[in-house]
Amino acid sequence: MKIVEARQLYSTQIKAYREQQVALSKQKQELEEKMNSVSDGKSIYANEAAVLELTIKAVDEKQAEYKDYMSQLMEQWSATANMVSAKQQGEAMADYVEDLGKLMEVARRIMKGAIVPAADEKKLMEYSMELYQAAKNMGALAKQKEKEEYDSLWEDEEKKECEDPMETADNAEAFSSGPDIVEVADTIASVEVSE
Repeated sequence: MKIVEARQLYSTQIKAYREQQVALSKQKQELEEKMNSVSDGKSIYANEAAVLELTIKAVDEKQAEYKDYMSQLMEQWSATANMVSAKQQGEAMADYVEDLGKLMEVARRIMKGAIVPAADEKKLMEYSMELYQAAKNMGALAKQKEKEEYDSLWEDEEKKECEDPMETADNAEAFSSGPDIVEVADTIASVEVSE
């Protein structure tokens, strides 16, 4: 099961259990009022109070189980998203260093008086106007009989598509299948049957 599917499934379960907790709390409060309104209320409603306490405990335990799984799932999701993001940052840094090397090579070629493509000169100019001007000045002083002509260093570039770290994390497989899905009504029924 994918993380996004597991998150949806268990979020729905947690919400259903939370709603049942509210209903059970209200029911408990009403039962306590009944018990306090009658002089012998504690003994009359003792069995009902015990079943209600067991039901509340079962619902709380199941919800806690789902919340724990959901917490682990979110940790896995975050780790996956962070891993993709870090990989992209590493690739971007490697691309930057590669581009920096190309810029230095363009500057070197210009300094020795060679002819480089206008696009390469433009990239050097955008990177550093001072470096570009210094290279052009040195190139003008270089004594070359025939100027060597170079092809662009950036011609082989293709556009890279970046994957979305969050989408990748959503589509990653969940680390485990998670706790069994038990409807709230079934959890409550299991308490009432075992009395």
